[in-house]
Amino acid sequence: MDLCFTPARELALMLRKKKLSATELMRTFIARIERVNPKVNAIVTFLPEQALKAAQALDRKKTLEGALAGLPIAYKDLVPTKGVRTTFGSLIYENHAPQEDHVIVERLGAAGAILIGKTNTPEFGAGSQTFNKLFGVTRNPYDLSKTAGGSSGGAGAAVAAGMLPFADGSDLAASLRNPGNYCNVVGLRPTPGRVPGWPAANSWDTLSVIGPMGRTVEDCAFLLSAMAGPDPRAPTSILESGSAFSRPLKRDFKKARVAWSRDLGGLPMDTRVISLLAGQKRVLESLGCIVEQAEPDFSGATEAFETLRAVGFLARFGPLLKEHRDKLKDTVLWNIEQGMKLTPEKIARAAQLRTTLFHRMRAFLERYEFLVCPVNQLPPFPAELEWPREIDGTKLENYLDWMKSCYYITITSHPAISVPAGFTPDGLPVGLQIVGRYREDFSVLQLAHAFESATGVWKRRPALE
Repeated sequence: MDLCFTPARELALMLRKKKLSATELMRTFIARIERVNPKVNAIVTFLPEQALKAAQALDRKKTLEGALAGLPIAYKDLVPTKGVRTTFGSLIYENHAPQEDHVIVERLGAAGAILIGKTNTPEFGAGSQTFNKLFGVTRNPYDLSKTAGGSSGGAGAAVAAGMLPFADGSDLAASLRNPGNYCNVVGLRPTPGRVPGWPAANSWDTLSVIGPMGRTVEDCAFLLSAMAGPDPRAPTSILESGSAFSRPLKRDFKKARVAWSRDLGGLPMDTRVISLLAGQKRVLESLGCIVEQAEPDFSGATEAFETLRAVGFLARFGPLLKEHRDKLKDTVLWNIEQGMKLTPEKIARAAQLRTTLFHRMRAFLERYEFLVCPVNQLPPFPAELEWPREIDGTKLENYLDWMKSCYYITITSHPAISVPAGFTPDGLPVGLQIVGRYREDFSVLQLAHAFESATGVWKRRPALE
């Protein structure tokens, strides 16, 4: 079990120095998945024989090539994997086997990562609660009665439970940060374009991004170094090489200016989240940061996000309505139909609002280097609940409302990370969200690493045995 909880960077070094064989490591992870996955339901397509053969072939080589050589990976079930079932969490695609790999599958495979399976996601990634009619619900390793979050909930639960050393995920509203927060792991939403997206229904989409998840910030940076970099098939991809994230994360934060926001300008917040995070402000101050209460103006964020998300849902899933309406869950139908109601004027206004919100955050982060705030507005809730109907007595209108503390950041296009910050009195994880300047993803990783090193919260493992 200790191998399963050893940082990915350390495992990679052990493999490269031949202190550990890829076969031994793969057998260990396979055994862990077989023992733990029935409890949490994080890995939904499992390929132990294929993974073991790949590990054995790797061990026959004299030297290992690729930074991730020998490490297992299970891709989110939204990510196409050539010849391997990819369902998108939908009954419509129950037996779908793509004809090509996603670019991150190409890249991580070239870096030596070995495919061991796919991780659970809600239908088409819609919602920050991981469940679907194909595979059921993914449960939180720290409390099996609670949600693991989503839409990368399978990834978060698998990493937290020691079934994977790290994982990929995607984030439109909250889907890397939410399960990171709920599963006591790290989830990074990079700047749009940092990790290329191909194939993609809309190559110009910059609301949804792909990013890394790990037990530590260093492991997130390690995985990101193999994921990031330009690709000619992804026209919005950033030119900077992924090798930029291989540098050491240590940094002196003396006099770094940090804006601390309790509720991002008045969002309803569960008192358990507020009280826990209030104590962590001192950690940033102990690192030398100058911490002040402040946040940018987020007015218009809900209108912009909900409008542009609805446009995206209509474009991607609208064609499924005619033949497969009976197989689509209510929230997906609602989001498609919201898109159908939009006028050109409404869409144009949303694009203008998004531009305004970007520049407000840009200008705000000229004064402060970071914005620090809650990830989620409430701790993990019961796994049987599709989405919470209220927070601290405030009624929520739709399934997106409880994600505002994340999607307010999404709409600004700035990088953000969820890093473990503590546990509620009843043992539920709570994370801290760190937002950085546009395209300064590395600085976000640096502050998260410093915070993580000072707290050590990530070391607390779930009691699944």
